[in-house]
Amino acid sequence: MFWCEEVAAQCVGPQIINDSKTPSGRVHVGALRGVLIHDAIFRTLRSRGIEARYLFGVDDYDPLDEIPAGKGEHFEKYLGQPLCNVPPPDGSDAPDMAEHYMGEFWGVFRELGVQVEPYRMRDVYRSGRFNEVIDTILRKSDVVRRVYKEVSNSDRPPTWHPFQVVCEKCGRIGTTEVFAYDGAEVSYRCRENLVKWARGCGYEGKMSPFDGRGKLPWKLEWVAKWVTFPVTIEGAGKDHSTKGGSRDVAAACLKAIFDKSPPTNVPYEFFLVGGAKMSSSRGLGASARDMTDLLPPEVLRFLMIRTKPNSPVNFDVHEEGIVKLFNEFDRYQARVHRDKNATPDEARVLSLAEIEPHGAFFQANFQLVSALAQMPHIDLVVELQKRLGRELTDVELKALERRIQSVRVWVDHFAKEEEKTRLQETLPAGAASLTATQRAFLQRLGEALGDVAWEDDALQSTVFETARLTPLEQPVAFKAIYRVLLDKESGPKAGNLFAYLERDFLRKRFAEVPVDRDAYLKESALSQEDFTQWMVQNKEKIASYTHALQTCSAGNVLELTVEMVDGKRHMRRVLLPETPDVPGFLGSLA
Repeated sequence: MFWCEEVAAQCVGPQIINDSKTPSGRVHVGALRGVLIHDAIFRTLRSRGIEARYLFGVDDYDPLDEIPAGKGEHFEKYLGQPLCNVPPPDGSDAPDMAEHYMGEFWGVFRELGVQVEPYRMRDVYRSGRFNEVIDTILRKSDVVRRVYKEVSNSDRPPTWHPFQVVCEKCGRIGTTEVFAYDGAEVSYRCRENLVKWARGCGYEGKMSPFDGRGKLPWKLEWVAKWVTFPVTIEGAGKDHSTKGGSRDVAAACLKAIFDKSPPTNVPYEFFLVGGAKMSSSRGLGASARDMTDLLPPEVLRFLMIRTKPNSPVNFDVHEEGIVKLFNEFDRYQARVHRDKNATPDEARVLSLAEIEPHGAFFQANFQLVSALAQMPHIDLVVELQKRLGRELTDVELKALERRIQSVRVWVDHFAKEEEKTRLQETLPAGAASLTATQRAFLQRLGEALGDVAWEDDALQSTVFETARLTPLEQPVAFKAIYRVLLDKESGPKAGNLFAYLERDFLRKRFAEVPVDRDAYLKESALSQEDFTQWMVQNKEKIASYTHALQTCSAGNVLELTVEMVDGKRHMRRVLLPETPDVPGFLGSLA
């Protein structure tokens, strides 16, 4: 079973899924791992006919404990205050910092088709919904201190109580410490050096802990949510799910104080970009918004969901990685909708990735779209329709436009300079690095393109045949093509690319590459031993051959044009003595 099917198989009765986010800055893409894992579980439960709700909380009563990258001047003076009490950045229409950053994240939810029941912790606390749980936890502060010690070996002083109030004098919540509770009010002090990231004002007072005057530490806040909502499924990141970690502490507190079992945990690994964990405070990696701009919704969902939660997702945002991702998604889509040969897991992954399934439709290859979208003289929609012989459907047009958008975002924000695709107006200087055999291949290819049908498959077949008749290994042949057209070593499928370019342009470009005939013959000729070995190995596959004799500075070169049983032609050259006995030599191989 696919991983979310395994989770669903353990569920009995109605389920409440919960997830949350602290909006202390632009939400990084790593936060989407939990969002989409929970969404996959939610959709799977619903598909099985199990009643389920998906709650998503905004932890906006958490203190501002780190400053978003580049925003120090605005936010520094608010460090320690609840996020919902901190003014938004200049120019924002949001009422506070929390709403400012969550607004962008909610937009990502909508685009990814994630439907949740949102709640804000400010509302939960201020409405009094947690009052009863807060009272119970404060009355059992000694139990909490014991659990902390037993589970995580964390010592708390005998006066420590698991609660922080909003200081009546300075408005900070991150710097306050409760040291007593009489059943109605807590005694607290706002400590100047309680934390490194904010300074308390030194005020000491007494106040009610209810109706939003303070909050529980987040491990106990987990407990309060699990009891109050009540939550049955909530996954947690790898950093929280280690032995003795936050999740274990919260689960043990839930059992010790309320005698309840914790929700089903689905531990999940980090989302990495190029091997690095994201951090919004340090500005590392891409935000959720940036990644949603880069990848179409179904491709981003596919990236997050197809990997088991306990395995990291490492996305290489550079050319090789993004092309591989789109190609893998296209393969799944083809196997499910067109070829009808997908495995159950592949079908499940695609059903969870697609927001609006449309069945089989023409999907332009991403690498080709990437190359052509960077060539300003090409109207990609017009050219595609010309080659398809029909207009694109609305679904196909929307999918193509989304891929073009992905290319533009990638080129503008993620691609290295050398990864960008530019059709070279003149023969690039990099062509000087081509070998003599690569140069000869290009000249032969230009000649072969003179009368070939200008269609993808015919052009691709011509490239393959020309490489065999040069002879040149196919990967090396393609590198030569990309070097003289794009000044790169890689690119889209050559036949597809050629189809969008003018025949005369290609023939002229390939003819521009000078060839040293002597160097070419010497470089492409095999030794007699290697030639003999090739002939023996392919003896059963050879239908016929013709030969010709050439000369170069190294001696005589026998050219053998071989036609194979499968109809494909190959060229093989071999260096022979000054006065070769060609019939005798060939006869010895019979």
